[in-house]
Amino acid sequence: MKIISYNVNGIRAAINKDFLAWLQATNADVVCLQEIKATPDQIVDIILIEQLGYKHYWYPAQKKGYSGTAIFCKTEPLQVTYGCGIEAFDFEGRIIRADFKDFSVISAYFPSGSSGEERQIFKYQFLDSFASYIDKLKLEIPNLIISGDYNICHQAIDIHNPKSNANSSGFLPEERAWMDNFLKSGFIDTFRHLNPHPHHYTWWSYRAGARNKNLGWRIDYHLVTNALASAIKRVAILPEAKHSDHCPILLELNIEL
Repeated sequence: MKIISYNVNGIRAAINKDFLAWLQATNADVVCLQEIKATPDQIVDIILIEQLGYKHYWYPAQKKGYSGTAIFCKTEPLQVTYGCGIEAFDFEGRIIRADFKDFSVISAYFPSGSSGEERQIFKYQFLDSFASYIDKLKLEIPNLIISGDYNICHQAIDIHNPKSNANSSGFLPEERAWMDNFLKSGFIDTFRHLNPHPHHYTWWSYRAGARNKNLGWRIDYHLVTNALASAIKRVAILPEAKHSDHCPILLELNIEL
């Protein structure tokens, strides 16, 4: 099974950059999108998504043109759950979950704290609440895949200049400690599980030619519960896809939909 996660930074803008042709070429079984910035009725080419064989489920933010998540999948889920039951986070469309026979997939878009202290506090609240939500969910669903934009670089290897970014939101000690604890609670960072090498990033600033210079951050992840460790087959970051300031990430698992 092939899963792709992609913060598209606006699905309509991505479609205008041939996102759908790229999606067809990937032939992914499950696609988790973040920052869709649109409602389904705003997607002119939605029939083309269906023609590619995808069922599609959208969880846009209440605020127009902001945030939001979606899941596309070639097999119809047994159930789709929108949100985590916490109004402040669900208002921004940050979590959508698709349940299949033997596992569940979450597309998650963690808040950024880079705009100021108020949003950083909101981010910490989200992190605490998300960890509690997942702790309970794991009891019900042991085979869990959480794909998305976490807006956190876990380790120094995950950011191009850890020293100058030591006080930057996304690489703060508290955020990195949260990621430490979350992984220790029973999750595997699938990319690092198979790839220990530096200079692999998933987001680049639009400023100063950062992407061409590969001055990036790895903030997008496929995390899986420890129960799925033996199923991890292949991981990849796909920087050649340029529909967004992020790039897609790929996970292949030896399990069937």
